Amino acid sequence: MLIAKEVCKSYNGYQILNQINISIHTGEMVAIMGSSGAGKTTLLHLISTLDKPDSGSLTLDGTDLLGLAGNALATFRNKKIGFVFQFHNLLPEFTLFENICMPGYIGLFPQKSVTQRANELLALLGISHRKNHLPEAVSGGERQRAAIARALINRPSIVFADEPSGNLDAQNAEVLHGLFLDLSKRLKQTVVLVTHNQSLATIADRVFLLEDGILQPAKSW
Repeated sequence: MLIAKEVCKSYNGYQILNQINISIHTGEMVAIMGSSGAGKTTLLHLISTLDKPDSGSLTLDGTDLLGLAGNALATFRNKKIGFVFQFHNLLPEFTLFENICMPGYIGLFPQKSVTQRANELLALLGISHRKNHLPEAVSGGERQRAAIARALINRPSIVFADEPSGNLDAQNAEVLHGLFLDLSKRLKQTVVLVTHNQSLATIADRVFLLEDGILQPAKSW
């Protein structure tokens, strides 16, 4: 699914990532852990096309990610990649339903199929009763569920999540972790998570630790 080879990244002469190698298989959930400032988000941005490495190679579904730019990159990202961040980033002037549908409309998918998919995801994530509410009118957990639905609307090959439960209380975080596990198993969705939360990491198929710019399998899993 995703292959990163010898990926390196530096900022202001400081080596953040040093020869990162990782392969993500279709349908698995992978967690990347590490201390604050270790470069986890930097790595996520690189392998998800939001940034480019100084050197190395990245392929997703057989496509050379570093060979894409401009509209070609934007189109690939829209159709192949879903994103869930610590903060939901929902547009406040649109309802949850409209926010969820938006990537589908941007990708020029048929309106009927987009709305049908959105309703399916709303039901799957337990927020159908909130579909016509603005983000400010629902709870933090419900907003984050809407963000997950938005990430899944175009049936992406892979979903990247950066501290997805980091802004939630313990109860909502636990519910969200269960949802990720359910999505992984029921939809066979490939997911890469960056997290500090060991509870979230324990549901992953594999866990990696990023330390001193080096990515290795976590020994405790």
